Amino acid sequence: MIRPGNVGDRTRAVALLRDSHQAAGFDGGNGFVFPFDCAYAARLYVSHLDQVNACCLVLDVAGGAQGVLLAIASEHPCGPVRLARETVWWIDPAHRGRSAIAMLDAYEAWAAERQCAFAGMAGMGDDPDVAKLYLRRGYFAAERHFLKGL
Repeated sequence: MIRPGNVGDRTRAVALLRDSHQAAGFDGGNGFVFPFDCAYAARLYVSHLDQVNACCLVLDVAGGAQGVLLAIASEHPCGPVRLARETVWWIDPAHRGRSAIAMLDAYEAWAAERQCAFAGMAGMGDDPDVAKLYLRRGYFAAERHFLKGL
C-alpha cells in the first residue's frame, strides 16, 4: 500500500535513505563523495512532511515502511512552468516490482493535483533498468548533469 509518510516512519525512512545513499555510490563508488548523516537525513524526511509543496510517500508492507519517495513541486527557474522533482526515491530491494509502479502512480497523481506540467525523476548512474522503467512510463531525458570536485 502506498500512503503519505508520517513522523512515526522517520527512523525507518532514515535507514532507507542510508541504503539509497550507499547504492548511489555517494560513499566513493562514483567519485561524488559525501558522508551520510543520520540527523541530516531525518531533517530531509521531516521537511518533506511539513512543506505545502512537498511530497512524502511511503510503501507500507505489513505496517512497515519499505520504500520512500520524496519530491518537491515548484516553478521551473527558467519559466512559468510548474514541475515536480524527485528528491529521493528508494525501495528496499526485497519489495520492488509492482510496488515501484504504484509509487510512481501516486507521485504522478500528487504532481498533477498541484498543477505540475511535468513530473521529474532522476537516475543515479547508468542503470538500464531504471531508464527503461522511466521511458516506458513516458518520461524522457531532459538534462544531464556533470559534477567536478573542487
